[in-house]
Amino acid sequence: MNLVIILLALAAFQSVHCANILGIFPTRGRSHYIVASSLMRGLAEKGHNVTVIASFEEKTPPKNGTYKNILITHPSDVKKFDLFALEQMNFVTFTMTINFMGNYYTEAVLSHPKVQELLMSDQTFDVVIVEQFVDDALKVFAYHYKAPLVLFIACGSHSWINPLVGNPGPPSYVPEQNIHFRQIRFLDRLRNTIVYIFGELNRNLLFFPQQEKIMKKYFSEAPALNELVYNASLVLLNSHWSTNMAVPRVPNMVDLGGIHVKPPQVLPQDLKEYLDGAKEGVIYFNMGSVLQSVNFPVEKREAFIKVFAKLKQKVLWKWEGDVLPNKPANVRVQKWMPQQDVLGHPNIKAFVTHGGLLSLIESVYHGVPILAVPVYGDQVWNSVEASTNGLGSYVLYGDLNEDKLEKTLKDVLHNPRYRQNMKIRSKIMRDRRHKPIDDADYWIQYVIRYKGATHLKVPGLQLPWYQYLLLDVALFMLIVVLLASYLCYYVTKIVLVKLHLKVRRRNKDKRA
Repeated sequence: MNLVIILLALAAFQSVHCANILGIFPTRGRSHYIVASSLMRGLAEKGHNVTVIASFEEKTPPKNGTYKNILITHPSDVKKFDLFALEQMNFVTFTMTINFMGNYYTEAVLSHPKVQELLMSDQTFDVVIVEQFVDDALKVFAYHYKAPLVLFIACGSHSWINPLVGNPGPPSYVPEQNIHFRQIRFLDRLRNTIVYIFGELNRNLLFFPQQEKIMKKYFSEAPALNELVYNASLVLLNSHWSTNMAVPRVPNMVDLGGIHVKPPQVLPQDLKEYLDGAKEGVIYFNMGSVLQSVNFPVEKREAFIKVFAKLKQKVLWKWEGDVLPNKPANVRVQKWMPQQDVLGHPNIKAFVTHGGLLSLIESVYHGVPILAVPVYGDQVWNSVEASTNGLGSYVLYGDLNEDKLEKTLKDVLHNPRYRQNMKIRSKIMRDRRHKPIDDADYWIQYVIRYKGATHLKVPGLQLPWYQYLLLDVALFMLIVVLLASYLCYYVTKIVLVKLHLKVRRRNKDKRA
């Protein structure tokens, strides 16, 4: 009898320890996938059985656990957008563009033959992880597999995720996409609030209905999308207080910022010799995997070339073309470089970046000051936040010219406070009780053990929006104040009228 109990206990433990995990990451953005891949590979290395639906294929699957990759091919590509033009979009046009991309990716996943084959199979999953990036209909996978829903987001908490778990995100100090402010002034708060309200209206009145229509096309029996999107058991955030603003967190939100970061490895010999031989140091320039510098307009490209030509430092430029026109003698170009290994070299003096969160995290980890040239999305607030914390400076892409670039770059290179602040932030990032993947593994197993861990969900999720915002209470108090004011007015009026009549009567008696 005791042996049976022990075997059952071991089986129960094994069923939780080695979980079947489905991850869905449809976004055609390399930076998104890098973080998602670090999470899913790490879970596989922990011994879990992992299935990943993504727009990228894992070339070297993990050795532990099992790792199945379902590649989502796209007939068109996000890179066909002129991404540099996004900087000129107002928040309305930007939102509509993101809506279109989200609907496209959602349809691409649900309609894919391999995904349909998975859905029709007898495969079961203990937990479903969905990237939260304008693809809310994909939360239906958790409903289909009757599994806890875990949301993953490639940045920190903001209005795209906060309402879904009842996390406070007041627009008084939590910036929206493309909003940047160093000081929380009235006009900044007003502009941020307008964008926030527009985003909420778009999400509930336009985007959610579009997503529900797509979902019902493939899951006609599913409940209303409004029931699914607020059912997350856990949120995994690619953020950390070493790089992101300190903001509120409800209990089922977990920071994993830096999960993709690795200690520097040995560089290719030619690149190592180039960096080792830079007596005055090296400036590393990389605009990311999507915003390629080869697509710069000529005037922007020439601004960089002219400024770099004046420097005594070497410049290592990730240039995706075969030839860089007018390349200065101190500039070396390559189509690809191991960025983390480069940033880990002691001769790197500054990192010229687009302000993407992964690049910011890597620069903080390695203690390298940044000069950011943000173009769109969270690049702007990442850059402003880094500047506010004294980790570097930034020039908005629309404001970029030779004079501003030269002045800002020289400040980053020669002001020692940036590197000092970076070293402190690097220490903060490394000062953790557990590795991010260990936290992710623990909390994913936690929500499996407690069948969704509903005890972590805040009661605010059960309230309608007008109750959550206390509008009914405010209306009640306003009515009470108005009634009290009217009662005071009415009583005062009666008293004054009676006094007036009494005075008139007295005067009349005196005249008589």
